[in-house]
Amino acid sequence: MNEIIRLLKSHRSIRKFTNQPIDEELLLEMIRAGQCAATSSFLQGTTVIRVKNPKHRKKIAVLAGNQQYVETAAEFLMFCADLKRSGDCCEMHGKTVAEGFTEHFIIATVDAALMAQNVVIAAESEGLGICYIGGIRNNPAEICKLLNIPKNVYPVFGLCIGYPAQNPETKPRLPVSVVLKNEVYEDMDDLNIIAMYDEHVREYYRTRTGGKKELCWSEQMAELLGKESRPHMRAFLREQGFEMK
Repeated sequence: MNEIIRLLKSHRSIRKFTNQPIDEELLLEMIRAGQCAATSSFLQGTTVIRVKNPKHRKKIAVLAGNQQYVETAAEFLMFCADLKRSGDCCEMHGKTVAEGFTEHFIIATVDAALMAQNVVIAAESEGLGICYIGGIRNNPAEICKLLNIPKNVYPVFGLCIGYPAQNPETKPRLPVSVVLKNEVYEDMDDLNIIAMYDEHVREYYRTRTGGKKELCWSEQMAELLGKESRPHMRAFLREQGFEMK
C-alpha cells in the first residue's frame, strides 16, 4: 500500500484543535491543490470564503448547531457552489444567463465537493486535521446574509482545519461488497452483510465512548431518513436562484 492510499484510509474527523496557526503559504497551497480537482466543463464553480472574524465564527457556530470547533479551529472555510461568476461571463459576451437549471446546480455542487476534498487531502498530508460542517445548512439564509453571499451562489458546507488536539480512531466503513457492484445493481445479500457491519460500528462506539453509546449504522440511517431533513432548503435554493428546472 503506498503512502497516498494509507493517508486516505486514515481519515478521521477532528473536533479538538491546538492553538497553533497554519502558515499562510501552506493555506494558499492547499487552496491551489483544491483548485486542481476535476471540474465539470471547466466550470470551476466553487468560491471559498475564509472566515477569520471571531464574531462571525461564533455566529456560524451557533447557526450550525452550536458546533464549538467552528470557533476554535485555526481556519474555517465556507465552500460555496458558485454560478454567479459564470453568469457574469455570459454578460461579458452579450449572452443571457439561463438560470435555474438543475444540471448547473449539480455540477457546481459537485465542483465544490471535489475541490474541498482535495483541500482536505492536502491538509491531512501536512499533519492537519479537518471537520466538515454540514450544519451550516440549518440556517443557510442567515449564513448568506452574514457572509454577503449573492444570488446564484449558496453555501454547501463549512470546513474546520487545524492541528489536532485529539487522536480518534478511524470510523469503520461499509464493506466493499455492499458499495461495489459488478455490471448491475444487485443488493440481495446486502442486508445480511449490513447486519454484521452493524456490530463493528456498535463496538466502535462502545470503545470511543467508554460504553456510554451503543448505536449501529442501520439505526442511524433509519433515524436520518425516517424524518424530514432541512425542508427549508428547497425554498432557500429557489430564493438564491437555483430553480431546478
